[in-house]
Amino acid sequence: MPVLHRLALNESPYPPLPSVRRAMRRAVAQAHRYPQFYPDELTERIAACCRVSPDRVAVGSGSVGVALQLLQAVVEPGDTVAYAWRTFDAYPLLAAMVGAHTVPVPLAQDGSQDLDALLAALDDRTRVVVLCSPHNPTGTLVTPDALAGFLRRVPRHITVLLDEAYVEFARDADLPDTPALLDHHPNLLVLRTFSKAYGLAALRVGYGLGAPDLVARVRRHQLPFGINAVAAAAVKASLQAAGELRRRVDSIVAERDRLHHRLHQRGWHIRPGHANSVWFAAPDPVDQAAAALTAARVQARHYPGEGLRLTVGSREANDAVLAALAGVSRRAASEERAPRARQDAAVGAHHRRLLRGGSQQMS
Repeated sequence: MPVLHRLALNESPYPPLPSVRRAMRRAVAQAHRYPQFYPDELTERIAACCRVSPDRVAVGSGSVGVALQLLQAVVEPGDTVAYAWRTFDAYPLLAAMVGAHTVPVPLAQDGSQDLDALLAALDDRTRVVVLCSPHNPTGTLVTPDALAGFLRRVPRHITVLLDEAYVEFARDADLPDTPALLDHHPNLLVLRTFSKAYGLAALRVGYGLGAPDLVARVRRHQLPFGINAVAAAAVKASLQAAGELRRRVDSIVAERDRLHHRLHQRGWHIRPGHANSVWFAAPDPVDQAAAALTAARVQARHYPGEGLRLTVGSREANDAVLAALAGVSRRAASEERAPRARQDAAVGAHHRRLLRGGSQQMS
């Protein structure tokens, strides 16, 4: 059956803004011309937006493309890459592409990244350690103090890859001062993307922020003509429409909070998240929830027996989610209580038989 609501990949529910679509159409009319050999003009626009100098910006094919460029720059075959698990599925794939071994470190009980355990996993072979904030898929944040402490303790031969793909959705939260961190930690690369909040997932543009020496190493692995002209035009237009895009993000955040509140009312143990998604974790009935959503033709990201990540969609899509999940948590709880009730009834009947037998013997 066709999917009605695609809520598995953390895409924006909104198409590009009208001004962005106009810029894309103008660029398509020049499709017979090559884009810039390297995206220097786009790099300057992004640098101005982020309040850093252009030599601190590396642009690539989505944030995942920049992550690959970093691994190509700093990792040799046989080195290791450490990250909390579960996380973005691409990281083990990227590590394999450069011949690195992976060191997955389990998440803490509350779904956050266990920074002490990550630090304990680092050794002389480690070349990259990955943090995600907000975390994918749980939506948890690494606080500025925790991040600062982590960066101070990471050896300088290890690059810290801080994935901030969802940072625009972290509202009313204490966020790190990225430019200040870059000044103090030359082994830090911060990843950002235009796929999520900007709604340009199909155009594949992301960027990394880092110290000039590290960025220069990352840029050496940049593919010539790698950012197409339509994508570059869309990003430039999106940067000029920051106010409109912020209002779109505001609406997604409001829907995220509505979903969280409604699900919590229905008995789901949903922890507050800071991405454009909601995370359902076991022991809540995540497998039953996945089945109910599939039956309602809602596509979600299901980790059997572990969790369910649900992208915040349009209000219509989110209402379909709430309707599909109505009664799932209560039904699962009642199914769990039913065997207990039968067991309690059996124990009670056994006790009554013992009492009757004892009273007959006494009489």
